[in-house]
Amino acid sequence: MTIEKIETFILKDKLSQSFFFSQWEYSERCICVVKVTASNGQYGWGEGYGPATVLEAGIKLIAPFVIGEDPLMNEVIWNKMYRKTLDFARRGVLMASVSAIDIAIWDLKGKLLGLPVSTLLGGAHRDKIQPYATGFYFMDHKNPARDFVKEAELYLSQGFKAMKMKVGLGIEADVKNVKMLRETIGPDIKLMVDSNHAYTLREATELSRRIEQYNIGWFEEPISPEFYEQYSELKTKTSIPISGGECEYTRFGFNQLIKNKSVDIIQPDICASGGLTEAKRIGALASANGIDIIPHTWGTAIGLHVGLHFISNIESVPGRMYQPEFLIEYDQTENALRDKLTFPSLTMEDGMLEVPKRPGLGIDIDEDVLRKYSTCTIQENTIKL
Repeated sequence: MTIEKIETFILKDKLSQSFFFSQWEYSERCICVVKVTASNGQYGWGEGYGPATVLEAGIKLIAPFVIGEDPLMNEVIWNKMYRKTLDFARRGVLMASVSAIDIAIWDLKGKLLGLPVSTLLGGAHRDKIQPYATGFYFMDHKNPARDFVKEAELYLSQGFKAMKMKVGLGIEADVKNVKMLRETIGPDIKLMVDSNHAYTLREATELSRRIEQYNIGWFEEPISPEFYEQYSELKTKTSIPISGGECEYTRFGFNQLIKNKSVDIIQPDICASGGLTEAKRIGALASANGIDIIPHTWGTAIGLHVGLHFISNIESVPGRMYQPEFLIEYDQTENALRDKLTFPSLTMEDGMLEVPKRPGLGIDIDEDVLRKYSTCTIQENTIKL
């Protein structure tokens, strides 16, 4: 049995209201998903994180190296994709293309063997994962935090026990908004902040010191990801844990973060940093260095399911009666591609998401939804023998 066909789909959905953060403004969702089909007709789905049209071009470049390979030999395929693109794709969008194909192969492999991806990774240490609500994006340029209180109250009513808010408007505005949210959600809900590398070291240090009193779970991407040593310096100047890594790629990139003691928590996006094959290696690297790992997720429910399977496999602390929380990012911004494309849908109960136990990633694609949001025909996007 071999991989016979690879199909890409660029999916777009216009948002009812645009939103922004410290770096970008979004008026639509645009995501590239990939379908890998074996010679027996079975298939798997994956997605990449990054500019969809560039991602698709990368998949089309890499696909000829993958077609004809045995889908059960996912590490062999990953290494082939990596070596074939090493001269120009050690980081960036082409690695996200590798990630999308790799994830689809893991999904396909699980379906072929009748096993969930968590089992293929080595087994699930836990059946449920606690999601944190990613939201609090800015909706109004004149009053960016206008709806923060209402949004927080919604998340509380839905049962979320942890939330992550955007900062990056300026120190005074950020301190005001953090204080407002902490007062809204109370002392028992975990609250994290994310500036999307908006600040200099001096600014991030000042903001950190001023919001420490609000019991912040972590400060995500406080400064630009190039500045490994500045991240390390910031860690010495605040009691807030520092996190980052959604802009890193492969175990080699994360090794730089860890060697420089840049972060307390690494946050690889599995749909960009090398797929599940490489995420397993990044996880081992984190474990060997005593670093927590909480993946970044953004896109469709494919990526969310990838995160659930991966986090379920993260090793527990040996001999420890009380085990720490294991969190997964659960984006709450408007996203029909996340909510409608896949089935069955995830349901949060008692503030937890259950790790799927069905074969592969545990989901399939609604073909009608796929066609509704796809920007071109299936025939235009198919690569096969």
